[in-house]
Amino acid sequence: MSIAISATSSVRKPWLTALVTSVLFLIVCLSWGTTWLGIKIAVETVPPLTAAGLRFLIAFPLFLGFALMRREPLLFPKESRWFFVFVTLSYFSLPYYLLNYGEMHVSSGLTALLFSCMPVFILLFSALFLREKIYPSQVLGIAIGFGSLFMIIRSQGLHLDHAELFGVLAILCAAVMHALCYVVTKKHGTAISVITYNTLPIGIAGMMLFLAGLQVEAPIFTAISARSWSALLYLGLVASVGGFIVYFLLLKRLSPIILSFVFIIFPVFAVIIGAWYEGQPLSQELMTYSAILLTGFAITKLPMEKWLRARTGPRID
Repeated sequence: MSIAISATSSVRKPWLTALVTSVLFLIVCLSWGTTWLGIKIAVETVPPLTAAGLRFLIAFPLFLGFALMRREPLLFPKESRWFFVFVTLSYFSLPYYLLNYGEMHVSSGLTALLFSCMPVFILLFSALFLREKIYPSQVLGIAIGFGSLFMIIRSQGLHLDHAELFGVLAILCAAVMHALCYVVTKKHGTAISVITYNTLPIGIAGMMLFLAGLQVEAPIFTAISARSWSALLYLGLVASVGGFIVYFLLLKRLSPIILSFVFIIFPVFAVIIGAWYEGQPLSQELMTYSAILLTGFAITKLPMEKWLRARTGPRID
């Protein structure tokens, strides 16, 4: 009987592993897909600087507990202190303020679509700073993605007055800064654990943003609605900490290329959920252009020339 049980367990284990991995992948897509709606609700009654600071201050104690539980160092290596400052400012502080500001003027679904171009900027920065090759199929994907993004903005009726224009530019700037940070991290931060990378920077960024909000925005806390507080709690506890932990687990189960498709899938959830909450109909035009956009950006992750060369092997003359 024990042999039969052991055999059954070994047969079921791959299916169970695949199921758990699929569920974790879906959780990441859902948590990050709903982040944009959470930001939209938070900034309804909380100014953008203050909202970004409160989100990180809510998340920091859990990150700190997670780091202490795993006995991870809180400080970056001594020779990487400049990199610590760079991560704190360029990954957490400025981009999340820009995202919050942008969502005050742009819908949550469109924000997610705008931010989905971030992997394209990673590709461009990788070519510039890491000397990685860009293949013609990837150039085609970039052209398709940004062409459809332009059509989405046009089809959504954005006339790009000053508020909408600055909102779109703020979101794109946040995507560019995140992409740059990913590439610099690949070059200088591979020896730093993921937990160390996030914990102290998120705490310091939260305090800086919150104090800046108190000085610049002078928020009235009694005017913050229950919905905005709920959104901040969701962003801090679920989207930031929960999404981070699940993503951390997936890093051990999936290849980086497959996992990077999270950035292609979560905008789909964001568009659908945002349209439902904001009462905006999902037009056929929007769905078509969104599909083309995400397909274009997906192509940038799949350099066909490299794959074909790997399958056919080196050419012998």
